[in-house]
Amino acid sequence: MRRKLPRLVLRPFNVKTQSDGPLNFSSNFFEIFSIPSGWHVDLGDLDVRYRALQQEFHPDRYATKSDVEKRLAVQTASLINQAFETLKTPLKRAQYLLELNGVDIDQETHVTTDSHFLMQQIELRETLAGAAGKTDPWAELETLRAHVEAIYQNLQSEFFESLSAKIFDSAFTAVAKMQFFSKLLNEIEQLEADLEDA
Repeated sequence: MRRKLPRLVLRPFNVKTQSDGPLNFSSNFFEIFSIPSGWHVDLGDLDVRYRALQQEFHPDRYATKSDVEKRLAVQTASLINQAFETLKTPLKRAQYLLELNGVDIDQETHVTTDSHFLMQQIELRETLAGAAGKTDPWAELETLRAHVEAIYQNLQSEFFESLSAKIFDSAFTAVAKMQFFSKLLNEIEQLEADLEDA
């Protein structure tokens, strides 16, 4: 049964000073959309809830309100957008779940000692760099994309298992590797766009 959408309130905590203080929102992005906090998210349901909130709190609906209410409407819409982008994207959702569990996700050198992963990065980057010069670059990129997506999916499964078991070090390692593969998928997409434009 679908839970009702939350009632977000356009109200700063410090009303007396009309400040830009924190909004009176739920404590995390999952609660904003009234969905369970966790790795698995029904993207269709999330999209429906996002559109409903976006419509309800669109700044244009507050055009005739006070400057404070207008500013809060913009902040509300921005938070809704940020929450949606975070929860719909596997990498961002994983990072956010680590943050909710008190894990510092800015540890840049965490996976540099994994020699297999480092070699894998080098090989995949070399494959991407050489793809445009192949006889059939489209087939080369499609094969590379399928390979990278499979690894990315496996890392998501590793993350979920580690998070469920509360093995946060392993969950962080999976996320750090996911960052590379997410970026690589974007680069494959960019090269495909460049080939189309050529």
